[in-house]
Amino acid sequence: MTHRFHTHASQATPRLIGSEIYRHSNYGDWHPLRIPRVSTVLDLTRNLGWLPPDQYINSPRAKPAALVGFHTADYIAALVAAEDAGAVSDKIRARHALGTPSNPVFAEMYRRPATSAGAALLAGELLCNGGVIYAPGCGTHHALPDAANGFCYLNDPVLAIQSLRRNGAARVAYVDIDAHHCDGVAVAFADDPETLLVSTHQENRWPRTGAVADTGVGNMFNLPMPAGSNDADMALVLDQVILPAVAQFRPDAIVLQCGADAVLEDPQSRMALSNGALWNVVAALRPMAPRYVVTGGGGYNPWSVGRAWTGVWATLTGREIPDVLPDTAQDILRELRWSDARRTRTPQAHWITTLRDAPRSGPISPDVRDRVKLLAARLTA
Repeated sequence: MTHRFHTHASQATPRLIGSEIYRHSNYGDWHPLRIPRVSTVLDLTRNLGWLPPDQYINSPRAKPAALVGFHTADYIAALVAAEDAGAVSDKIRARHALGTPSNPVFAEMYRRPATSAGAALLAGELLCNGGVIYAPGCGTHHALPDAANGFCYLNDPVLAIQSLRRNGAARVAYVDIDAHHCDGVAVAFADDPETLLVSTHQENRWPRTGAVADTGVGNMFNLPMPAGSNDADMALVLDQVILPAVAQFRPDAIVLQCGADAVLEDPQSRMALSNGALWNVVAALRPMAPRYVVTGGGGYNPWSVGRAWTGVWATLTGREIPDVLPDTAQDILRELRWSDARRTRTPQAHWITTLRDAPRSGPISPDVRDRVKLLAARLTA
């Protein structure tokens, strides 16, 4: 299917917002987010000559007062206090879901998410006149107004959308291709006619929200995908749901949450995409609005998430991805470690030697076809 789009591709040089806080902090030795992710992206992009100093921005840390556009003042105060004390009371745990297995107490439990939030807020300001911002440390789409949720303490996609609004973008399209549904973003914007929400996610996977029938005020398109969904499934969804929905909405800005946990090797889903399927979405959305923010999100295999998100930056900047990485880049990937109390995982050969996965195509799922038809019919109704 061919679509006619009003092209808004900005000539501004894309910029990447990052921080060293991700290198020096994690959620604990047993947590899925114990692995390096953003630091690998920074190391690979610099090693490959893709991140000159004038395209890199060190993320500011958001102050508590900047976070109450979505979060409650009580929750932010509890989060700051938990970091200061290194502990939470039973009352705080019960109310705000801090100090849980999913959202544990750790040394940087306010500063790290506040850095991601700072990047999201800054992105909206930097794009007041258009452009492209990549913030791989952002994408924490589960956090709720008064509680942590699903590894997410602050909802930086919501904060990015709010910042874009304050800086001239009246209509914002939010597209989320993480393996898990963006429940926190839906809480914020499901009933907002000036926000488009499009989410692909694995069906029957936590948080088990985002049913096809959930439409909000009409600008929400949820497409749960069966386990094993491949590149052909995603290509159909991109062509017949994501791009038509965005084109019809005519946004002033797009925020793409590009979680890498729908890639085949990720332990937190049962999807079967290649990283190229993610990059196709990144590329296809870029010309559709004058402001474009791309974030990270889920991703729990250090090799696959680092490679996927490095390829996102290559896609945004027009860099040619080599078939075989230079030895020095391979060394960065070779030095990654992924282990827990039970075992140490050994990387597959291509996780070291290349960024690009082999395509993972196959027959399109009948469930995907049926849901695509249903959503496409909504678009033309």
